[in-house]
Amino acid sequence: MSRSGLSEFEAVIAVARHGSFRAAATELGLSPSALSHAVAALEARLAVRLFNRTTRSVSLTEAGARIVARVTPALSDIRDAIEDINSRRDTPSGTLRLNTSTGAAWQIMQPIVLDYMRRYPQMKVEIATEGRLIDIVAAGFDAGIRLADTVPQDMISIPIDRQQRFVVVGSPGYFETHPKPERPADLLAHSCIRSRMPSGAIWDWDFHRHGEEFSVAVDGPLTLDEPNLMQQAARAGVGLAYLTEWNAAADIASGRLVPVLTDWSAAFAGLCLYYPGRRLVPAGLRALIDLVRAFHAEHGSLARRST
Repeated sequence: MSRSGLSEFEAVIAVARHGSFRAAATELGLSPSALSHAVAALEARLAVRLFNRTTRSVSLTEAGARIVARVTPALSDIRDAIEDINSRRDTPSGTLRLNTSTGAAWQIMQPIVLDYMRRYPQMKVEIATEGRLIDIVAAGFDAGIRLADTVPQDMISIPIDRQQRFVVVGSPGYFETHPKPERPADLLAHSCIRSRMPSGAIWDWDFHRHGEEFSVAVDGPLTLDEPNLMQQAARAGVGLAYLTEWNAAADIASGRLVPVLTDWSAAFAGLCLYYPGRRLVPAGLRALIDLVRAFHAEHGSLARRST
């Protein structure tokens, strides 16, 4: 907010966008009480109420709606002017806000994010992780990182990873008492660790080989929504897990997990960085875009080795 010097107007716009003081405070890096004080100060100076507040909802008054409609484009122009100045610096500075899934955050942290912070020490990076896909513009993020086939069509996307694969894994102890499946259909006789998607639906396990495609609605005693927990449960012998090769690589290399049905492994589009088309890309985001492009050209894969 300090970038524009119009923190009170920035506060009003953030609250209007989220319909919540708490969510707006999180976006702006303030406490809810500090944000409420900023809005109240502007209301006092204008001698008009900008929000209708109840214990359950926050909505703009007629005057508040007019203020937001008039001020939002002006603040956008001010931010663009400041970013234009920042873009001429040798080293970008400011805050870069990214939205991604938990699994993607694990994958990009070491090769992308930490490298970015070493290169640009004047930049601060904020990463918010959640399973569901959100509107990054409405939520105040500079960019998102998701699987390529989930990115909204109106966004500009930059590939990070060319392709990834899923693999079915189980512990050596599990296979001491259970035969290894030879075909996807054999999974119906196994104890499997099911995966629940952000929508609430249970994820069927997909397989592909020589033009044949199968989806198996597996069953088992445990349902989770986080890959690292699935991996832990598989190591403990609870059952078979359906993980990305990235997640399972170190355990496979060490022998803690054993892959099966490898010739049926289904490939899927890799991760990409995406952001809205705009006249001016902030200097910090442009630096990340350049880094991602260089990483993709040199490596093309986020695959990790045993540690």
